Amino acid sequence: MPSEGRCWETLQALRSSEKGRLCYHRDWLLRGEDVLEECMSVPKLSSYSGWVVDHVLPHTQENPPSSETSESSRSTSDVEQPSCVPKSPIRTPTFSTASPATPDGTEDKQESQHAEPMALHSSRRIKVEGCIQMYELVHRMRGTEGLRQWQEEQERKVRALSEMASEQLKRFDERKELKHHKEFQDLREVMEKSSREALGHQEKLKAEHRHRAKILNLKLREAEQQRLKQVEQERLRREEGQLRLRGLYGLQEEVLQLSQQLDASEQHRDALKVDLSAFRTRGNQLCGLVSGIIRATSENGFPTAEDQAVAERALQDMRDLLTSLQQEVARACEDKRRQDEAQAKRQESHTQQRPEVHREAPAPSQGPGGKQSEGLQVKVQDRTMRWYQQLQDVSSQCVLAFEELTNSKDSQLLPAPRALTVLCWQAKKIKMDLQKAATIPVSQISTIAGSKLKEIFDKIHNLLSGKPVQSGGRSVSVTLNPQGLDFVQYKLAEKFVKQGEEEVASHHEAAFPIAVVASGIWELHPRVGDLILAHLHRKCPYSVPFYPAFKEGMALEDYQRTLGYQVKDSKVEQQDNFLKRMSGMIRLYAAIIQLRWPYGGRQQSHPHGLNHGWRWLAQILNMEPLSDVTATLLFDFLEVCGNALMKQYQVQFWKMILLIKEDYFPRIEAITSAGQMGSFIRLKQFLEKCLQHKEIPVPKGFLTSSFWRS
Repeated sequence: MPSEGRCWETLQALRSSEKGRLCYHRDWLLRGEDVLEECMSVPKLSSYSGWVVDHVLPHTQENPPSSETSESSRSTSDVEQPSCVPKSPIRTPTFSTASPATPDGTEDKQESQHAEPMALHSSRRIKVEGCIQMYELVHRMRGTEGLRQWQEEQERKVRALSEMASEQLKRFDERKELKHHKEFQDLREVMEKSSREALGHQEKLKAEHRHRAKILNLKLREAEQQRLKQVEQERLRREEGQLRLRGLYGLQEEVLQLSQQLDASEQHRDALKVDLSAFRTRGNQLCGLVSGIIRATSENGFPTAEDQAVAERALQDMRDLLTSLQQEVARACEDKRRQDEAQAKRQESHTQQRPEVHREAPAPSQGPGGKQSEGLQVKVQDRTMRWYQQLQDVSSQCVLAFEELTNSKDSQLLPAPRALTVLCWQAKKIKMDLQKAATIPVSQISTIAGSKLKEIFDKIHNLLSGKPVQSGGRSVSVTLNPQGLDFVQYKLAEKFVKQGEEEVASHHEAAFPIAVVASGIWELHPRVGDLILAHLHRKCPYSVPFYPAFKEGMALEDYQRTLGYQVKDSKVEQQDNFLKRMSGMIRLYAAIIQLRWPYGGRQQSHPHGLNHGWRWLAQILNMEPLSDVTATLLFDFLEVCGNALMKQYQVQFWKMILLIKEDYFPRIEAITSAGQMGSFIRLKQFLEKCLQHKEIPVPKGFLTSSFWRS
């Protein structure tokens, strides 16, 4: 159509014009963009402009221009309501009616004629714009309706799928529940079956149990009858053994009484000038025989008839011995009386009569309350005194043996050749090295560990064996000097006793590690043991036991030194310090007699074992007690060595404890003043507790197997 081509030409002309290059947007006011910035941009048409040109403009051009406005308004009102059609944002440009270049009215007329086609073109644009907006509205409404229908369709599908899934879930739950019911039913049947089988097995076991119970009851009845029979036999054997044991105790008591009568006859020895030692020796042998029988029966059980017969024969021999002694004493008395009568007759014929001078005889030793102390002595036994003197002689000989080594210091003060001076200096150096090598290891003994103790023991043993040892960074050996071994043995023994006097006195637990090393050295080197005893007896005479007597002409300070006191500048040490030192040395002695070196051989017996401890305890109980000293030493000795003596001597030990409690306690209490009752009360409470529990506790710090494994 020719009109269609003109429309496209018009649109092309508009696009090429200056205004056509402007960008027109309906919502430019809403967006707030600057219109002037879009003047230079290429004009844009709506995507629906082609449809409007093809379908709308051909119809509008057929109508006369005069009716375009009315028809467009009617068509617009027919399509939609006027309120729904938006107004075009494009404003018609206004032209000024007055112009300075119009000298007359001709130009005004031309301008009015030119304005009409511009208005016509403006109305067409408005119409096109309105059609475009109407089409967009219709298209949007169609899209909205289609979207609503699609959403409804999707909702219907979702509801259908949900209902189908719900039904399937119900079917699945039903099948699952059915399966659970079947499994539960099967499990119930299996449990009922196993329960029936268990009940049957239980009934079978009950029947077997009843059968076995009958058999066991028969066996138990037979065993009980056998046990009762054995108990009856054991009771009869015990009663018979106890009767024999009581009989042995009675025989021992009678033998001891006869032995005391033999000892009482010693008072006639000096007066009658007869030798009664053979009777005493035989009496001691018979007492030892009876005591040995009782000790053996205490260890092995009850005495036999043969033991009782031997004890009865020993008692009869003791009676015969006492009868013979009495006859011998009677004959000696008769001879003495005859000699006295003959001598008196001779004196009467040769002397003149003169008044007799009466002299009071010395009163016998009296006990508490003015009564004579029977059965106890003040002096030590002769055999013990001889042993004590022998040990002191050994110590003196040892000192004489290394006298030249100790006098090397004094010889340096004398004028001597240079070679002799060098030798004396070397001897002094050797003496100092040997003394350090002997005493320092003993000072290092402690309760830390058994391995450390073994190192100390090996070092001392190697030194005494002549092997070189390290001391102060130098190699030392006793072979460096001919007198080196005697010097080391003497100093080593002296150091052991000094450790008891100082270290054990302050720390009682230290007695056991020191004692076990001393015991091991004593076993391998017996002379060191003799020197230890010599030093111990010299510093603590109560370890003999020995109570030194005051001799005429002896200075008081010297007598106090013999008693064990330390005297410095004519001042005697305090009693508490004295008892503390004595306690430490007695504790060391009590530990030595019960301990042996665990790494040595066990073929030989202890060089100074528990039998010496038993001898010491018996002898100190046969002597009159000393105030504050005897109670202290007894407590220390029994606390350290009581457990070992209890295990060794058993019944005899408890008899000794009862003797201390019943007979010896009153003697100690009688001579103890009120301010010195502490040691006596401590000893009394200790023994009463032991008698109550019928056991002597293991001493604190005793070396156990765990100590040697450490």
